[in-house]
Amino acid sequence: MSTPVSRRATLTFALASALALTTAACGTPDDEETGPAGNAGPGTKGRKVDLSPEQKKRVRAAKVGAIARLVPERVRSRGTLEVVASAGSVPPLTFYATDDKTVIGVETDIAHLVADVLGLRVKLHAVDWANIFVGLDSGKYDVGFSNITVTEERKEKYDFATYRLDTIAFEAKKSRGWKVKGPKDVAGRVIGVSSGTNQEKLLVDWSKQNVKAGRKATEIKYFQNTSDYYLALGSGRIDAYLGPNPVAAYHAASTGKYEVIGTFSGAGDRLQGKIAATTKKDNGLIEALHKALQHLIDDGAYAKVLEHWGLGDEAVRASELNPKGLPKTS
Repeated sequence: MSTPVSRRATLTFALASALALTTAACGTPDDEETGPAGNAGPGTKGRKVDLSPEQKKRVRAAKVGAIARLVPERVRSRGTLEVVASAGSVPPLTFYATDDKTVIGVETDIAHLVADVLGLRVKLHAVDWANIFVGLDSGKYDVGFSNITVTEERKEKYDFATYRLDTIAFEAKKSRGWKVKGPKDVAGRVIGVSSGTNQEKLLVDWSKQNVKAGRKATEIKYFQNTSDYYLALGSGRIDAYLGPNPVAAYHAASTGKYEVIGTFSGAGDRLQGKIAATTKKDNGLIEALHKALQHLIDDGAYAKVLEHWGLGDEAVRASELNPKGLPKTS
């Protein structure tokens, strides 16, 4: 999905963000040109965030035989866990390291932890969003770790083992006095979003509610690359962008010129959304993934990873198998 140029812009952004990893809001790519690429920067509360491809300080776990035996023989004999994630352009979820080609972030760290417990090595495949599901459907990939929300529609084709709360956020220019508390606050506004996401579904549903109530529809603009919607925000072509809260929060901290103006559950007002490891339905792997995630939650390794990336407030107390998800859009 990303060209070498966009990857370099992403890398520069990631370095700038690492200098102020907190929970606020952001600037344009031009604002983020802070200097030469380095290997690390201070993270949350002064911790260092390793941006190198080697990730020598990545939290690791030991193999657990009883859980590893739950892995289907076809995967065990191969020795690798074929993990798919969206192309690395969304810190702190998945983004490119200083070599401009290795994908790092909280999603890849969780994938490595799970593979450790299962006695497997991660083989990571970075693709665009749509091809995550194409690859899972075909059996090319075993599991997706890519900020995938559990939805009722997806449950018809996929199995899920949850590992993080799904919170989405509206990001806009700072100090405009505009907050988003519900559908009416986006009536007549121009909002950016990525296609095929639960954020898009929520925004489309809100727009329909507004039209039904006699308010203006929301003009929805679609973006697949973070660098593109940063530019759109900076130039005023969109009023706000709706995306994953971790991305907005991490991005927001880099300049202080933008802010998060509203956060919501990714599953809507009546349900807390959940992010989950995602497999093709009935491929035999989800139970092992679920058990591995619960083991990591119980032994504390999971919490260390989330804290490292500043996402401790999105931790879950337990991994769930195929919980209730975002309802289908009518």
